[in-house]
Amino acid sequence: MGKKINAVYLGRMEYGYVLSIQEKLQQKRINDEAEDTILIVEHPEVLTMGRRAKESNILLPKGILKEKGVDIFEVNRGGDVTYHGPGQIVGYPVIDLKGYGKDIKAFVWNIEEIFIKLLKKEYDIDAYRDEKKYTGVWVGNDKITAIGIAVRHWVTMHGFAYNVNTDLENFKWINPCGITDKGVTSLEKLLGKKVDFDEEIKKVLQYFCEVFDTEPVIVSKDDFLKEMS
Repeated sequence: MGKKINAVYLGRMEYGYVLSIQEKLQQKRINDEAEDTILIVEHPEVLTMGRRAKESNILLPKGILKEKGVDIFEVNRGGDVTYHGPGQIVGYPVIDLKGYGKDIKAFVWNIEEIFIKLLKKEYDIDAYRDEKKYTGVWVGNDKITAIGIAVRHWVTMHGFAYNVNTDLENFKWINPCGITDKGVTSLEKLLGKKVDFDEEIKKVLQYFCEVFDTEPVIVSKDDFLKEMS
């Protein structure tokens, strides 16, 4: 196995701060001053709007969101509005696709494959991708993993959001990804019990490396943030 990827678990961290780190890391990767890296993080409650997002897909008045301390970020990823919050594993692969066949569609397909494999092998849950219409990973009529990426000079940023112990009530604040005819689910809901979050992070990283045929190099949060400062 030749390829390696740095893996950094940032813990729970504000979205805006992690966004600035991603942007800096992406530029470093473009300049060949950083290795391929996946950031794994949990965010406080936040809404993000992709390039095609419509304001009308935010259903809760902005004043109420502000009272709840929920920020809204307009970002350069594809897709519409999405929610991040506690209990959700968010992954940001910042990788150079020149090492992965220069194929954006294959990259997204592989991210979907991570969760299709993980859910089947670990929990015997049948998940699937909707190749005709929507990106992401689905169980029945409900999305369990949302995906939205941006690519510059073949280097990716943004990524996936996997609902583990996520409060699904908060998705009622929006039309998730602008979709009104499907729902959302979480691993907790499907299993009927809370999931060990740290163990699930390990599984996500394991299947990421399996699908992308790469080997993880665990980098401490402190070392990584020092490098990014």
